[in-house]
This record gives sequence, C-alpha cells and structure tokens, in this order.
Amino acid sequence: MNFLPARRVAQFGIAGALVAGVAGVAHFDKSVDLSVDGKTQSVHAFAGTVGDLLADEGVKVGSHDLVVPGLNSPLSDGQKVVVRYGRKLTVTIDGAKKEYWTTAMTVGDALAELGLRADDAVLSASRSSILGREGLAMSMITPKSITVRADGKTTNKTTTEPDVKSLLALLKIKVGSKDLVNPSLDTPLKSGMKLTVTRVDTKTVKKTTKIGYDTIRKNDSTLYKGETKVVTAGREGTRVTTYAYVLHDGKVVKKTKVSSKVTVTARDAVLAVGTKTRPATTTPSTGGGSTPTTTTPTSGAGINLANAAMWDRIAMCESGGNWHINTGNGYYGGLQFASASWLAWGGWLAWGGADFAPRADLASREQQITVANRYYAVAGLSPWGCAHAA
Repeated sequence: MNFLPARRVAQFGIAGALVAGVAGVAHFDKSVDLSVDGKTQSVHAFAGTVGDLLADEGVKVGSHDLVVPGLNSPLSDGQKVVVRYGRKLTVTIDGAKKEYWTTAMTVGDALAELGLRADDAVLSASRSSILGREGLAMSMITPKSITVRADGKTTNKTTTEPDVKSLLALLKIKVGSKDLVNPSLDTPLKSGMKLTVTRVDTKTVKKTTKIGYDTIRKNDSTLYKGETKVVTAGREGTRVTTYAYVLHDGKVVKKTKVSSKVTVTARDAVLAVGTKTRPATTTPSTGGGSTPTTTTPTSGAGINLANAAMWDRIAMCESGGNWHINTGNGYYGGLQFASASWLAWGGWLAWGGADFAPRADLASREQQITVANRYYAVAGLSPWGCAHAA
C-alpha cells in the first residue's frame, strides 16, 4: 500500500475547502436591476429579500412609496426591483382644496392617475411639469355655466374665470361704487350660478305744492241780506319740498324728505256778508178792496259779480269752464248746480234763480255767479266738490 506524505494530504484538504467556499459565494451573490424613480442601475447583492436590498443600497421608503415586488419578497438573481417615491399633490378645484398622494412623476400623469383630467380646465401648472419628491400645490378651474343679468340684458356664459369680478371684467361689465352685485365680487363661480348687477343711482327732486287759504266771513250791516263783498282777496301759498330718491335700475326704491320750505305765504280771504233787511215790497190793491202789505225775502234780478275770478276757477274744475253744460246727470251749468240746490233754501224767490232761468245751464255766466254768491253767503264753499280750486 502506498501512502501519501502527510504534507500533501493537508494541501489537498485546503484546496477542497477553497473550492467549496468559492462555490458558496457564487451561489449567494445576485445581480439585480434596481430602478428608483425611473433611474435604473445594476447592483450585486447578497440580500435575501427586496427590503434587505434597499437597506443595503441606502434606499429609504415610506408608507406612500411604491415598491415592486414588495419589501418581504425573496430576492433572486436577475430580478428587477422598482421603487417610486410618493409625492404629495395639493389641488384646489374651484376653490375647494384637496390633498392626494401619487407616484406619478408629471402633473399630467398624476391628474390622470387620480381621475382629475378635466381637459377643458384651467391649471396653474402645466401638465408636462415635473412632479418632484417635494410635492406640488396647484389649482384647477373647471368650466361653469353662469347666467349674468345687467343693464336689462341676460347673458349665458360658460367660463373658467375664478370669481364674479373676473367674469364681469371678461364681459366688460363695469361696476360703479354704488352698484349692487349679487353674489359679491369675490365669490368663487359655481356652475348654474345666477349673477345680478343692479345699477344704483341717487337724485334730488323738488316738488311744489299749493297751500290753501280760508275764507273769513264778517257780517256787514251796510249790505243787504244775500249780498256779499270781497274785502280781502284770498291768495294761495306755495311750499317747496325737497326729496332724496334712491333708484335701482331706474326705479325708485326709497324716498326721503330732506327739507320743506314755504316760499309764498297763504293769505285768507275776507268776505263781508250782508245782514241788512231789505225794505218791504208793497203790493197795489185791486178792485174795490184793499190788500195787506207783504214782505218777500227776494234779492231781485240784479247781477252780483263779486268773487267772479274764484267762481271761474271753480267752474273750470267743475265743468271745464262750460257754463251751459247739461249732461243729464242732474247737475247743470258751469258751477254744476243740482236742481235741488238751484231751488234750495226757500226756492227761487229766496235766491233769485227764477229771475233768470228755470235751470242753471239756461242762465248766463253772470246770472249763475249772482246766484252762487247768494248761496255762498249762507253755505260757504262746502256745497262745491271743487272748493279747493277757489
């Protein structure tokens, strides 16, 4: 039997161990393609899992990051590991702010991933903008249908303007400092909104009104009963009142009295009313006998044109100044005597109406004024509906 020297045996043992060790190292070393946010590199690793690989390579991931395959997945030779970092995207959509997390690397991809494409919307950032790990805050304005009413016109507009003020500027609708805008200028637009611009104006208006006067009747013993005489002619006064108007779209919505001033003072009329008894009328005797003397309270047929201007004004109001009007309504003449009043207060003989005509419309202006003066001496102007015209 041949024996090898001990030294040679030891050499063979060491060589075998080295061969086995090299084979083991070759078995645990893996070649892996690692892609981080789109940048890929080949790495050699002894890691057993994807998580171990990332730890060895110093790649830290959080809950919003994407790792494929998962962190606990076994790592094999030739495998590809993908890491996408999460980005915080804050989007204010038509004034409402929302926060999203995405692994997309451009704004356009992120919006598509989140279902926020809105192709017609206006974005504060370009869709091609890079979305970095620091995240991004942006705004999105979607098209809205708005109804605008201003200056008597209604306009329907689809717009991506952000608020009421911007839309009015786009439509070239100017808003004055007093005008009302509803809703207010800084209100964000919403689809279906109805916008109204109300023009507000103010103006000062002066109105002149007449001030009536009273008639003071004074007994006069130098005048016969039934006779009157103007001592002092009455005069209407004048008052000027100033108002401040507030108008919305040309219509008055508020009226405020600012001042009131009497520019002409009214003057009362003074009328002398006769109290003297007329002398008795003697009736001549007939035949052979004698007839007792009788007294009749009549004024005779004399014309009395006192207050003529006043009666003309009343006639203008009562009948349009037609002294011979007869409409068949029971009122006659320029001063619209009713049959009853024409014959009232003791009948024809009391006021002398029968001296002139059976009805007022059949009498002349002067005759009607004469009878009116007799009536006025007792009843004043109260029987006339147009007494205010005096």
